Amino acid sequence: MSREHRRILRFFSLKRIIWPILIGLGVATWMFVRSFDKQTLENIHWSFYSIIWFFTAIILMIIRDVAYMYRIRLLTDKQLSWRRSFDVIMLWEFASSITPSVVGGSAIAMYIVSREGIKTGRATAIVLITAFLDELFYVTMVPVVFLLADPTVLFNYNGSFQLFNTSFGAVGIFVIGYIFMLILISIISYGVFFQPRGFKWLLLWVFKIPFLRKWRIQAGETGNEIITTSHEMKGKPFVFWLKAYFATFFSWTARFWVVNFLIMMVIPVNQHFMIYAKQLVMWVIMLISPTPGGSGIAEIIFSDFLGEFIPVGASAALALLWRLISYYPYLFIGTLILPGWLKRVYSRKHIRMIKNEA
Repeated sequence: MSREHRRILRFFSLKRIIWPILIGLGVATWMFVRSFDKQTLENIHWSFYSIIWFFTAIILMIIRDVAYMYRIRLLTDKQLSWRRSFDVIMLWEFASSITPSVVGGSAIAMYIVSREGIKTGRATAIVLITAFLDELFYVTMVPVVFLLADPTVLFNYNGSFQLFNTSFGAVGIFVIGYIFMLILISIISYGVFFQPRGFKWLLLWVFKIPFLRKWRIQAGETGNEIITTSHEMKGKPFVFWLKAYFATFFSWTARFWVVNFLIMMVIPVNQHFMIYAKQLVMWVIMLISPTPGGSGIAEIIFSDFLGEFIPVGASAALALLWRLISYYPYLFIGTLILPGWLKRVYSRKHIRMIKNEA
């Protein structure tokens, strides 16, 4: 067994998988017991439409993943088949699910893509561009939300969050997150589409500052990744970027609308856009979560942000159901396909195929 093989197995260890499950289920159980109201649950009118909305939510999660698979095929110029794209996306989501949200699973994603026969430099470019597209979706949707949604309703959350040893409200965290994304997109755009070498030079110059000097090597590596991404992505036609953006749009929109249909299971909904808009705010908070995949944090903010649209005793149960549909399946599917994927990508036949394609 190679060193890389052992490293990937250690990353996807049982300890990494079990913690997010225990945290998420523990918080969800605590919330359910605390807010349990038998009378409220008995008053919910369950009907045939409840089943329809539930399965619609599942279909939307499938649409989300298919859109991601289409995007990865597009970014690899269809070098990956649909079957291999499925493995990549499921393992990518698996990695993100067992990694703190604030860290993300980008490093392991580069490894997964490169093991599918994509050259390392190109794999780096693909992962970086997917991050760019995800942030671009958010940055472009927020102005639409602010035009159509009432900010006083959007941010009617009384809790606070700790960041940099400072307490922030929902508006503060949202503003910080949005500014960070704008800066990130600006940096990637400048580096990839305009001056990649100039960007690397700027990075190295900034990291000459004494208290930043110890990270100068990593800064240089980031500069090299930007240069590689620029070489890979420059010259792509406008249609290519349009397809990539709309694949991202459909994926995220399908993911957010899962919540709308879960709420429709228990109560009629007439504020679909506000529920969608509030999830954009929730996403920022989940991005800074220190727990794997946002476990525990996601369940809490679901009830706090969307509780006004849900019967009081049902919010905790819906929060758990939401995570059972949108989070835990990736842990289960990833665990199932990982052994077969490792066997395939480390087989002699696969390695010969990679060499022939190179």
